[in-house]
Amino acid sequence: MQRPPEQRRGGGARPQGPQPVHEALICVALPALAISRAHGQLTGQGLDGFYRSGRRLLGTCRVRIAGVEPMPVQGRMIGADRARFVGTVRTPADAGPDPAVTVERLRDAEGVERIVVRSSAMQELTLPVEVALGTDLAELAAIAAGAAGPEIPADVHASGLRWSAPRLHAVVTADPAPDDVLASAGLLCWEIRLPPGGSRSIELRVRPELPGRPHAAESATHGRGGAAPPWGEAEAEGDDPRVPALLATALGDLRALLVRDPVHPGDAHLAAGIPWRCGQLAPAEALWAARMALPLGVRLAAGTLRTLARTQIAGPGPDTGRIPGALRHSGAHLPPGCTGVEATLLFPVVLAEARRWGLPEQETEALLPAAERCLEWLRAATGDRVYLADPAPGGPYRCEVQAHAHRAASLGADLLEAYGRPGAEGLREWAAALRRRFREDFWSDDPGGGRPVAARTADGRLIPHLGCAAAHLLDTGLLGTGEYGPGLLDRVQTEQLARLLGGPALDSGWGLRSLGAKEPGHNPFGHRGGAVRVHETAVAVAGLMTAGYEKEATGLLRGVLDASESFGHRLPEMYAGDQRTTGGAPLPHPAACRPAAVAAAGAVQLLTAAAGVRPDVPAGGVTVRPPRSAPLGELRFTGLRVAERPFSVRISRLGLGMVEEAAAGLQLGV
Repeated sequence: MQRPPEQRRGGGARPQGPQPVHEALICVALPALAISRAHGQLTGQGLDGFYRSGRRLLGTCRVRIAGVEPMPVQGRMIGADRARFVGTVRTPADAGPDPAVTVERLRDAEGVERIVVRSSAMQELTLPVEVALGTDLAELAAIAAGAAGPEIPADVHASGLRWSAPRLHAVVTADPAPDDVLASAGLLCWEIRLPPGGSRSIELRVRPELPGRPHAAESATHGRGGAAPPWGEAEAEGDDPRVPALLATALGDLRALLVRDPVHPGDAHLAAGIPWRCGQLAPAEALWAARMALPLGVRLAAGTLRTLARTQIAGPGPDTGRIPGALRHSGAHLPPGCTGVEATLLFPVVLAEARRWGLPEQETEALLPAAERCLEWLRAATGDRVYLADPAPGGPYRCEVQAHAHRAASLGADLLEAYGRPGAEGLREWAAALRRRFREDFWSDDPGGGRPVAARTADGRLIPHLGCAAAHLLDTGLLGTGEYGPGLLDRVQTEQLARLLGGPALDSGWGLRSLGAKEPGHNPFGHRGGAVRVHETAVAVAGLMTAGYEKEATGLLRGVLDASESFGHRLPEMYAGDQRTTGGAPLPHPAACRPAAVAAAGAVQLLTAAAGVRPDVPAGGVTVRPPRSAPLGELRFTGLRVAERPFSVRISRLGLGMVEEAAAGLQLGV
């Protein structure tokens, strides 16, 4: 996870951590954002404000009624892109403790705020309303690092105010027009009359203007008013009421994070997360999210693959075929890893699995050359060795990277063979050699039954700490006829890993810790050192269910489902890995992205794993193999997609699956 860089303040270098966001309500409809605390006032401090394309158009928006700020009563999200804030105001007409005036603010990510003042008084009220506005037009990255600029003076403009900086203006207009505008103080003023039981509304609109093109910036918006998301409207219902709430919230977050290539608007991918990672494409996170969202359809995967194929490094050279990506912190025990390596290994996997879910053959074949280049890079990067270094060529041999490489080779060979392309046999031979060596070189025996090691150095030294990365050893990838590929561990080792993943060292009770609680350097807030990461917990749950370890999978699944209640069903990318206690709640991480693509898509994978849908559209079939324990009770999904057609499935409390809707011609099996 990338964070804002250090900034200089005063005379010396001083680290500046990101502004805390765990208590923020963040409305998202990329490229637009609105961020505030639960009280609803935009204070001009921290990250507060309306943003467009990474610039803060408005940082201050403080409402005063009769000279006082409303007392906050409630602030909550009512959608991924909307929030509602309610406060009360006491007036001289209030005879007792009950306030007669309520103020509601409905805020939209795309720059609309509606202020509704309601009166329950028995007599008519005349109230002054003031809205104080201001901004610095600063970049989000600078604000996040604590280096926002000074406020810019405002000018009167139409029915509101305007602020100007080189190459950008920000305008706020009001309806109805204010009775008075004080540009020097940034104030819009009204005097409103409220009859008994009456209400008055004021609507503010925030928009950018590019000099010489007053409304050009608005046309770049592609939120709710833009193209429909590349998936259907999936829904869930069943015994556990949290399941439909979590799925609906996850779908809203995924839609809010959609980014379309301006040159190829038909290709959409997901931004990594808000507020830190909504700019530059994050290839590994985009591919993980697209893969975990495949039960919703293949269009997101197709757009993500096409977008990343255009970034692939061309030859000649050792990086030919690799997808570029930034280095990522790996915790206290390992040097940073390369997200580009992870993305390169994921590319053929996502393409192969998207084909199983119903990506048309013509689109698959068009992407096949890019997948071949990824596989050629893999074979070139390993050379005459059996293990893949990350970062190549001198980095350590990481456990999860070998799992990614093995899955890429297995599914890549399957893909090449399906289209009669050369190289499948060589990939399978390399994968078989990796399996034979890995089971000895990456396993450490101990009295407790042993464990996979986190990494090996080039000189053979073991780095033995235990963390959630080991869950990737169970993620073998979907092959034909609904079967999964072979794993790197043998049966005994797999059983021991399942015990470890379900044990108290890794299972916090709220999900899977990124580093075991007994490991040196464990930090419950460390994003690679002990925090719960939703993405890897989803990987573990799906892998454990596929391997038949339903008890361990169910514990992790229910832990995340319980945690989601504390976050209003909007899961952050991570939260603290403290041990769960009776009556406790998970601690939020103050710097976690929320919403985050891999958390929202991870929620989709967590829930749909309980249905066990295994498609093989090229072979004309789909099987449903739910866990026998029915961990979520009776469960029904509608609006999933297989073969680009709606797919609905019901799971009984006895763990029996029944397909209720599917594309014509698919052979069904349960």
